[in-house]
Amino acid sequence: MNAAIEALLAKQDIYELSCRYMRGLDRHDPLLMRDQFWADGWCEYGFFDSSPADFIDFCMQALQAHVANQHLIGNVLIELDGEQAYGEVYFQAYHKVPAETGFEDVIIAGRYRDRYERRNGMWKLAYRSEIVDWSRTQPSNDSYFDLAPQCLRGGRQDDPVYRRDDRRKP
Repeated sequence: MNAAIEALLAKQDIYELSCRYMRGLDRHDPLLMRDQFWADGWCEYGFFDSSPADFIDFCMQALQAHVANQHLIGNVLIELDGEQAYGEVYFQAYHKVPAETGFEDVIIAGRYRDRYERRNGMWKLAYRSEIVDWSRTQPSNDSYFDLAPQCLRGGRQDDPVYRRDDRRKP
């Protein structure tokens, strides 16, 4: 295969790892998240450094009380180096959390600093570190839901994204 095409395919595979990781966080799907890591990988977040399995368990517990989450990916730079690759993935993470007077919106923005490995033709995370660049916390203001109470709303593992059989015009 042409080296340029092979590089593009590798970068796309690696990009999709981060997309699935984010879906796993938002949909509270630990199995999906675990599948993005090699079991012998490492997560370094400063406040919690561990194996991917332990970190994902920590995430699921931390997110359990949240009403909603949305993790967005921005700039993604991936440098291939044989069977390894290095990445910088910008993110913004929104969390709607219970507070004393209702709910708060917590927004965290930063970058993942990654190392990926290709084993038996498959790319997965071997190392992920999170660098936080800024954050903001403010009271929630959900007036949209008052104006459109019957809008379709996201969920966890019951989210509509997991269904494919209903994506047809009735």
